[in-house]
Amino acid sequence: MRVSEQPLITAEAIAARVEELGRELTVRYTGKRPLLLAVLKGASLFVADLARSLPMELELDFVQARSYAGTRSTGSVALSRAEDLEVTARHVIVVEDIVDTGRTVEALLERLRGLDPASLALCALLDKPSRRVVPVQPDYTGFSIDDHFVVGYGLDCDGLHRNLPAIHVMEQ
Repeated sequence: MRVSEQPLITAEAIAARVEELGRELTVRYTGKRPLLLAVLKGASLFVADLARSLPMELELDFVQARSYAGTRSTGSVALSRAEDLEVTARHVIVVEDIVDTGRTVEALLERLRGLDPASLALCALLDKPSRRVVPVQPDYTGFSIDDHFVVGYGLDCDGLHRNLPAIHVMEQ
Protein backbone atom coordinates (compact mmCIF):
# COMPACT_ATOMS: atom_id res chain seq x y z
CA MET A 1 0.00 0.00 0.00
CA ARG A 2 1.08 3.55 -0.65
CA VAL A 3 -0.07 7.07 0.13
CA SER A 4 -1.92 8.90 -2.66
CA GLU A 5 0.08 11.65 -4.35
CA GLN A 6 -2.79 14.14 -4.29
CA PRO A 7 -4.43 14.81 -0.94
CA LEU A 8 -8.08 14.03 -0.43
CA ILE A 9 -8.25 17.11 1.84
CA THR A 10 -5.53 19.76 1.69
CA ALA A 11 -3.75 21.24 4.68
CA GLU A 12 -5.29 24.62 3.79
CA ALA A 13 -8.83 23.19 3.76
CA ILE A 14 -8.19 21.50 7.12
CA ALA A 15 -6.90 24.74 8.66
CA ALA A 16 -9.90 26.71 7.39
CA ARG A 17 -12.40 24.13 8.65
CA VAL A 18 -10.72 23.89 12.08
CA GLU A 19 -11.08 27.67 12.41
CA GLU A 20 -14.78 27.38 11.48
CA LEU A 21 -15.27 24.63 14.05
CA GLY A 22 -13.56 26.83 16.61
CA ARG A 23 -16.05 29.63 15.91
CA GLU A 24 -18.99 27.20 16.22
CA LEU A 25 -17.70 25.83 19.53
CA THR A 26 -16.99 29.35 20.83
CA VAL A 27 -20.64 30.29 20.36
CA ARG A 28 -21.81 27.31 22.39
CA TYR A 29 -19.13 27.12 25.10
CA THR A 30 -18.01 30.67 25.93
CA GLY A 31 -18.17 31.06 29.70
CA LYS A 32 -18.49 27.31 30.30
CA ARG A 33 -14.80 26.25 30.48
CA PRO A 34 -15.13 23.08 28.40
CA LEU A 35 -12.98 19.99 28.68
CA LEU A 36 -11.57 18.93 25.31
CA LEU A 37 -11.11 15.18 25.61
CA ALA A 38 -8.97 14.01 22.71
CA VAL A 39 -8.86 10.40 21.60
CA LEU A 40 -5.23 9.35 21.19
CA LYS A 41 -3.31 9.10 19.09
CA GLY A 42 -5.19 10.13 15.96
CA ALA A 43 -6.83 13.30 17.29
CA SER A 44 -3.61 14.76 18.72
CA LEU A 45 -2.89 17.18 15.86
CA PHE A 46 -6.55 18.11 15.41
CA VAL A 47 -7.09 18.89 19.10
CA ALA A 48 -3.94 21.02 19.24
CA ASP A 49 -5.17 23.21 16.37
CA LEU A 50 -8.75 23.20 17.64
CA ALA A 51 -7.72 24.26 21.16
CA ARG A 52 -5.71 27.17 19.73
CA SER A 53 -8.80 28.31 17.78
CA LEU A 54 -10.88 28.64 20.97
CA PRO A 55 -10.52 32.05 22.68
CA MET A 56 -11.71 30.85 26.08
CA GLU A 57 -10.61 29.04 29.19
CA LEU A 58 -10.62 25.32 28.56
CA GLU A 59 -9.00 22.17 29.79
CA LEU A 60 -7.41 19.48 27.71
CA ASP A 61 -7.17 15.79 28.52
CA PHE A 62 -6.61 12.57 26.63
CA VAL A 63 -8.01 9.06 26.49
CA GLN A 64 -6.72 6.20 24.39
CA ALA A 65 -9.05 4.05 22.33
CA ARG A 66 -8.09 1.32 19.90
CA SER A 67 -10.16 -0.74 17.49
CA TYR A 68 -7.96 -1.07 14.39
CA ALA A 69 -5.14 -3.38 13.38
CA GLY A 70 -3.58 -2.14 10.15
CA THR A 71 -6.41 -1.04 7.86
CA ARG A 72 -9.11 -3.28 9.39
CA SER A 73 -11.43 -2.77 12.32
CA THR A 74 -11.02 -5.50 14.93
CA GLY A 75 -14.67 -5.23 15.97
CA SER A 76 -13.74 -4.70 19.62
CA VAL A 77 -12.80 -1.52 21.47
CA ALA A 78 -10.05 -1.12 24.05
CA LEU A 79 -10.19 2.04 26.19
CA SER A 80 -7.50 3.23 28.57
CA ARG A 81 -7.54 6.16 31.01
CA ALA A 82 -11.35 6.45 30.77
CA GLU A 83 -11.84 5.50 34.42
CA ASP A 84 -9.41 8.22 35.58
CA LEU A 85 -11.35 11.07 33.98
CA GLU A 86 -12.98 13.78 36.08
CA VAL A 87 -16.00 14.75 33.98
CA THR A 88 -18.89 14.97 36.48
CA ALA A 89 -20.78 18.27 35.94
CA ARG A 90 -18.27 19.27 33.21
CA HIS A 91 -18.97 20.35 29.64
CA VAL A 92 -17.09 17.65 27.74
CA ILE A 93 -16.23 17.81 24.05
CA VAL A 94 -14.85 14.49 22.79
CA VAL A 95 -12.41 15.27 19.98
CA GLU A 96 -12.00 12.39 17.53
CA ASP A 97 -9.98 12.06 14.35
CA ILE A 98 -12.53 9.95 12.47
CA VAL A 99 -15.91 8.34 13.11
CA ASP A 100 -16.03 5.18 11.02
CA THR A 101 -18.06 2.22 12.28
CA GLY A 102 -18.94 4.23 15.40
CA ARG A 103 -17.98 1.41 17.79
CA THR A 104 -14.98 3.15 19.31
CA VAL A 105 -16.57 6.51 19.94
CA GLU A 106 -19.89 5.04 21.13
CA ALA A 107 -18.03 2.91 23.70
CA LEU A 108 -16.27 6.05 24.95
CA LEU A 109 -19.44 8.16 24.96
CA GLU A 110 -21.30 5.44 26.86
CA ARG A 111 -18.56 5.36 29.50
CA LEU A 112 -18.61 9.16 29.78
CA ARG A 113 -22.41 9.36 30.05
CA GLY A 114 -22.14 7.15 33.13
CA LEU A 115 -19.88 9.76 34.76
CA ASP A 116 -22.64 12.42 34.65
CA PRO A 117 -21.15 15.28 32.62
CA ALA A 118 -23.09 18.58 32.43
CA SER A 119 -23.02 18.18 28.64
CA LEU A 120 -21.37 15.83 26.18
CA ALA A 121 -20.61 16.60 22.54
CA LEU A 122 -18.62 14.86 19.82
CA CYS A 123 -16.38 16.83 17.47
CA ALA A 124 -14.85 14.73 14.68
CA LEU A 125 -12.44 15.88 12.02
CA LEU A 126 -13.72 13.21 9.63
CA ASP A 127 -17.00 11.35 9.39
CA LYS A 128 -17.39 8.23 7.26
CA PRO A 129 -21.15 7.51 7.49
CA SER A 130 -21.12 4.75 4.86
CA ARG A 131 -19.26 2.47 7.31
CA ARG A 132 -21.45 3.16 10.34
CA VAL A 133 -22.43 0.07 12.34
CA VAL A 134 -23.42 1.89 15.54
CA PRO A 135 -25.91 4.80 15.30
CA VAL A 136 -23.68 7.65 16.44
CA GLN A 137 -23.58 11.11 14.85
CA PRO A 138 -20.96 13.80 15.53
CA ASP A 139 -22.31 17.10 16.85
CA TYR A 140 -19.53 18.91 14.99
CA THR A 141 -17.91 17.52 11.83
CA GLY A 142 -14.94 18.76 9.87
CA PHE A 143 -15.47 16.76 6.69
CA SER A 144 -17.65 13.87 5.58
CA ILE A 145 -15.72 11.42 3.39
CA ASP A 146 -16.42 8.34 1.30
CA ASP A 147 -15.21 4.88 2.28
CA HIS A 148 -11.44 5.35 1.97
CA PHE A 149 -8.70 4.36 4.39
CA VAL A 150 -7.05 7.71 5.07
CA VAL A 151 -3.86 8.90 6.72
CA GLY A 152 -2.28 12.21 7.63
CA TYR A 153 -2.98 15.03 10.08
CA GLY A 154 -2.80 12.53 12.95
CA LEU A 155 -4.37 9.52 11.24
CA ASP A 156 -2.08 6.57 10.66
CA CYS A 157 -1.59 3.17 9.11
CA ASP A 158 0.32 0.99 11.57
CA GLY A 159 1.82 4.08 13.21
CA LEU A 160 3.03 5.73 10.00
CA HIS A 161 1.97 8.88 8.12
CA ARG A 162 0.52 10.80 11.09
CA ASN A 163 2.87 13.68 10.29
CA LEU A 164 1.47 14.42 6.82
CA PRO A 165 -0.11 17.90 6.86
CA ALA A 166 -3.01 16.86 4.60
CA ILE A 167 -5.40 13.88 4.48
CA HIS A 168 -4.38 11.24 1.94
CA VAL A 169 -5.93 7.97 0.78
CA MET A 170 -3.99 4.73 1.20
CA GLU A 171 -3.92 3.10 -2.23
CA GLN A 172 -3.31 -0.53 -3.17
